[in-house]
Amino acid sequence: MSDKKIAIGLFGFGCVGQGLYDVLNHSQSLKASIEKICVKDRNKKRKVDLSYFTFNKADVLERGDLDVIVELIDDADEAFRIVCEAMERGVNVVTANKKMLAENFEALYRLQVKSNVALIYEGSAGGSIPIIRNLEEYYDNELLGSFRGILNGICNYILSRMELENKEYNEILSDAQANGFAESNPWLDVAGYDTLYKTILLTVHSFGMILKPEQVLNLGIQNITFDDIVYAREKGLRIKLIGTGYKHGNGFRVYVMPHFVEKTDELYNVIYMEIAFRKM
Repeated sequence: MSDKKIAIGLFGFGCVGQGLYDVLNHSQSLKASIEKICVKDRNKKRKVDLSYFTFNKADVLERGDLDVIVELIDDADEAFRIVCEAMERGVNVVTANKKMLAENFEALYRLQVKSNVALIYEGSAGGSIPIIRNLEEYYDNELLGSFRGILNGICNYILSRMELENKEYNEILSDAQANGFAESNPWLDVAGYDTLYKTILLTVHSFGMILKPEQVLNLGIQNITFDDIVYAREKGLRIKLIGTGYKHGNGFRVYVMPHFVEKTDELYNVIYMEIAFRKM
């Protein structure tokens, strides 16, 4: 077994970036280390020695000793530029930027093939749940007929609390923001875009079809009222935001929208992110 330590360049040092740093520096079995971290905020206090940081992306991208670039920033356009330059330089990339991937998947795939490097994005469609890996490893030779899933925890959290606590959407959302469960600007979550991007990535790995976000019908939960929740409950149903893709004749139907879910549905009792795949 090789004793070579994997050298990592990191973009972004938020919660995930700090978590990665902590894991790599406190594990005896992982042969990897973060050599340089590029961040944007010069004034933010950090618990890691300042010598690790740079504010110039070239200080990371132009190094010749890195094996992997890990991209963990919020700006999808800048993330795309970073990922492209890293791959063009022959460096493997890890990213969880679902928006960047969904908007640029074909270009990234072609660049990956051309550069002969790895582009790893398992965390983009299910966090620590290995959805993409399972599709690639266990369904590679088996045709899927459909997939459907609750892919956004915030939306599921809001809808569940509206039902269980008999409260309106805005009240639950405000409380979720106050307690750190929802972003100060929750639009990407509640308007369905987070689910949309994940659904596009799952479509690629389920059916081998690359879609652009504007090609997929997307309806969020921002217009759901407590009256809708009451109506569903009276009918023995629940409302869930579901990303769906399935074969239809010679084509496919892919969309994101709130659904009435029956008690017999495997998604009815889900109070966390879960996805169900059904073979053809």
